[in-house]
Amino acid sequence: MRYISPLSVLLSGLGLALTLTTLSGCGSGSSPETTNQKAAADSAKTAVVDTLALKRNAMRRDSLKADSITRAGGQLPGAILPGHRIVAFYGNIRAKGMGILGREPKEQMFRKFEKVLKEWQDADPSLPIQPALHNVTITAQGAAGSDGKYRLMNSKATIEEVISWAKEHKCIIFLDVQVGLSDLEHELHKLEPYLKDPIVHLGIDPEFAMATKGVRPGKKIGTYDAKDVNYAINFLARIVSENKLPPKVLTVHRFTQGMITNYKNIKLDPRVQVVMHMDGWGNPTLKKDSYHDYIQTQPVQYTGFKLFYEYDARPAPHHIMTPTEVLAELTPKPLYIQYQ
Repeated sequence: MRYISPLSVLLSGLGLALTLTTLSGCGSGSSPETTNQKAAADSAKTAVVDTLALKRNAMRRDSLKADSITRAGGQLPGAILPGHRIVAFYGNIRAKGMGILGREPKEQMFRKFEKVLKEWQDADPSLPIQPALHNVTITAQGAAGSDGKYRLMNSKATIEEVISWAKEHKCIIFLDVQVGLSDLEHELHKLEPYLKDPIVHLGIDPEFAMATKGVRPGKKIGTYDAKDVNYAINFLARIVSENKLPPKVLTVHRFTQGMITNYKNIKLDPRVQVVMHMDGWGNPTLKKDSYHDYIQTQPVQYTGFKLFYEYDARPAPHHIMTPTEVLAELTPKPLYIQYQ
């Protein structure tokens, strides 16, 4: 079976530069006016502020502080992992075809979710379950759009609605990003106002990152390099520091070798907990093999595993793996579980 998934800035610091032009006085001497102008220019030069450098220095200080706290206590206050297992329903509340989140009426979907959460808690009573909604918020498109980038962001009303669902049901929420022919630098800043909320976390999906492929989403499987993942980590770390938040969780989808390149160069930060998430569908043997090849043998930090209601059971007699099966047959045991 072919193993695919269905189609579903940092704020720049501004260094201030000031140039003063003075006119030379007649003759060899300097007039009082010229002297005053030079003094003013010298004063202005010493007053120039490189705000980008200040931001970088603040980030370094915050990172060192976070590292120190982590060494002393094992993790930063408020960290979700590894003390919980996150179980998420994935999709888009405006699109029935993208996943269980949005496929069924809201209350029916949450009744199903409660049963799934209980199954996971029963399968491993040692870890409390953290329920989550995972909403694809910037979605790859088959049409180019006005700027030719093949992606579309949910409306403010939609994002606020799904966040309200999460709060109503004591969930955290992931805003997932499929950049199309854009990139993370131009997309993530759009989500910053929402990420200032402690319950809001981030997902990035290289399957639909097509800038290096030069084709529209769906034609090929896209890719991110370690530098792209590091950009997302640094972006979230800054938000955590500036807003005095507990650590954010970043999920990175993966189900092929080429979806993530140079994984060893991913640089972890205590303010961001990185989940490498095995995202492919198929029969249990294929899913376990992919988890081994692309998650277990290429470790980053924490691990995730996706289960597909519509695709994992096709064709019969294949089936959707149960919580007990997942925990018994995967090493390490995933701390992030997602249902699509």
